[in-house]
Amino acid sequence: MISEPDVKLVTRMVQKTASRSVQEVTADICVVGAGMAGISAALQASQLGRKVVLVDALPALGGQAVNSIIGTFCGLFSDDPRYYQFTHGIADELLRDLEAAGALYYPPQQVHKVPLYNEITLSRWMEKAVRAAGITVILGGIVHKVTSHDRRITGLDIVTRYGEVHLSAAGFVDATGDAALTWQAGLPCREPVGGPVYGSHTAILEGVVVEHHPTRAELTLRQKEKAAEYGLVRTDGLVFVFPARGTSVLNMTHVPTPLEPLAASVQAIDGKDQVDLVVEFLKKEFPQAYGKSTVQAYGLPGIRQTRWIVGSKQLTAADVFAGTRFADAIARTAWPIELHAKSEGYVWQPFQENHVHYIPLGALLPPGLDNLVAAGRCIDADLDALSSVRVHGPCMATGMAAAHALDLAGTNSVHDIDIAVLQERLKDNLVRTD
Repeated sequence: MISEPDVKLVTRMVQKTASRSVQEVTADICVVGAGMAGISAALQASQLGRKVVLVDALPALGGQAVNSIIGTFCGLFSDDPRYYQFTHGIADELLRDLEAAGALYYPPQQVHKVPLYNEITLSRWMEKAVRAAGITVILGGIVHKVTSHDRRITGLDIVTRYGEVHLSAAGFVDATGDAALTWQAGLPCREPVGGPVYGSHTAILEGVVVEHHPTRAELTLRQKEKAAEYGLVRTDGLVFVFPARGTSVLNMTHVPTPLEPLAASVQAIDGKDQVDLVVEFLKKEFPQAYGKSTVQAYGLPGIRQTRWIVGSKQLTAADVFAGTRFADAIARTAWPIELHAKSEGYVWQPFQENHVHYIPLGALLPPGLDNLVAAGRCIDADLDALSSVRVHGPCMATGMAAAHALDLAGTNSVHDIDIAVLQERLKDNLVRTD
């Protein structure tokens, strides 16, 4: 017999009315995109005392770093032999906390120092940091209209499955990865011509016997030899092993990443099909390491370069190779040219020892607006240059720079801020070598 509940639950009948119900939200700075660049921008803006709203189209924070399970922090450190850190501030807090939680692993004998991370721990770090900072979050939010006046964005109309939001702010950061905010604002953008830049659909395998794992050279050679036999699209994939977890992150697929809804939906499924073929290859070709492994998680489709802003300045491959130190430099890295413009492989072109290249503020600033700054992989660069600055380290650095630029601009133009003051704020990300 069911006992009488202490609280009686009742229902009511509801029906959508013809009139729109729109929730109004205001902020000093609105960040659109909650990946590594957007999280860094939002946290930095909050530390500067600004009221911040963070919007993302996914129902969870973290962007590709969490939801596409990239698994590695690239571009954060200089190369062998010094290995000093390029990006500080928010990055220091993140690395410190993940290492303390045992969620960070530095593989030995690396030319490019690339720590592996536990994506679940990273996800929770982001959520807790954003909440502790008092940042307002709108998840599952799609920007479908941008209003502007007198060279300033004045508001965003955002649609969620729970209703509509109108958001007003003094400044905006486009950290969407696809320049979605800039695109909706009606400004010119850049796209690849002649074919896509391929993304990777990643997955985590558990139950990996780490002591029997093949070397990278052995894995690459076998994949080249056997790709056609197993139906693998990519012949030079990577596996990142996290010994303490007994897991591998598979980065062994190549999928187109179209900016068209039906085609993008198809690729989201095709990418998993590619992962399954890779798993079959690993289990059969390396049974001691992978014979009893299973897929722990599939990431969302990974994206590298789809659409980005036209900035006041474009970073070029010539600038990258020359290590040009721009008068308005705001970030640095030494990550190689890593261009995924062919399905079977990619271009990997590292630099000489002690190389550093820089990102100018102008690459973050669309010239048509005074209160919009881009961050992350949608800043302005040519194809090759963008492939070297779209990774985690520069994304965090440009996110921080975007927040500082908007803070300095206030109600004035980001194009007119004192660059010396901005660089003084960002000096650890420009000159620190310890």
